[in-house]
Amino acid sequence: MEAILHLKRSDQSEYYFLNKYELAYSKAKPLEEGKSYMVLSNDAAGKPQFKKFDSPMQAMENFRGRAGDAELGIGKSVKDYLSVATMKDGKVDYVAKDFQQTYYSDAIKNAIYINQGKGFNMTQSANMLMGGSAYRDDLVSRVGKEYGAWNTYEFDKPRDKYGNLSIRQYGEGYPFNLEKELSSYKIKELDDPKKLEQIIGQMKDGERPVVTVSNEQGQESKMLARAMPRYGNINFYSLSGQLEKREQFLKEPKQKQAQQQVLERKQGKSKSKGQEVSI
Repeated sequence: MEAILHLKRSDQSEYYFLNKYELAYSKAKPLEEGKSYMVLSNDAAGKPQFKKFDSPMQAMENFRGRAGDAELGIGKSVKDYLSVATMKDGKVDYVAKDFQQTYYSDAIKNAIYINQGKGFNMTQSANMLMGGSAYRDDLVSRVGKEYGAWNTYEFDKPRDKYGNLSIRQYGEGYPFNLEKELSSYKIKELDDPKKLEQIIGQMKDGERPVVTVSNEQGQESKMLARAMPRYGNINFYSLSGQLEKREQFLKEPKQKQAQQQVLERKQGKSKSKGQEVSI
């Protein structure tokens, strides 16, 4: 995940204001300490030259823009690097097998605007860019009314006229109550009000906090919990990221919960569709 912050200096003071920031999410893996990306090539006189990058996206962009022979590498110095791609006469002729997914996958980019100090914070935006949902209670409708809603990016929909992702919201008409949903599961941390508050705060930012859950046999294990407002539930993942069956951590049998849901629908509490907006 890479960020570019757009700062503007005030015309009336020495203060700087953050009006917009851009995020880009790629499949590049984090490098080991001390290593960088580098592009090696020759100048017009045929003299070897190289340029170092901390950003994999900037390194690949620089490499793709070469017209002659070039090499993209990863390492601590020009004397100690691993070649991951090469170019001959401006055409790529080799990409290392374990680097192909990174090289050929386009980064997902989006710009986030800040209005008078209000907007999605970087944690929320980053998690949304990775498929998560974030909750804000300071949103304002077109008629000036404040409201709260869960927000997710619509990756399968056309971008807006500024080239940004559209947002689907799940607000008051979509009854997903995170605290109530958490209470349906055998989560150890729920017994501690401070830990519960921390977990809720992290999940509202789109994070996947670690929780201690018990299965049907009473065995405890550490899991990652993620809010899924679109489906009205929570997903649980192993610490390695594998999706687990949430039913095994329920306090009550699934059948009893289904009966309760039917009762709620009869009482007029069925879920409404999310509203697609641009922010």
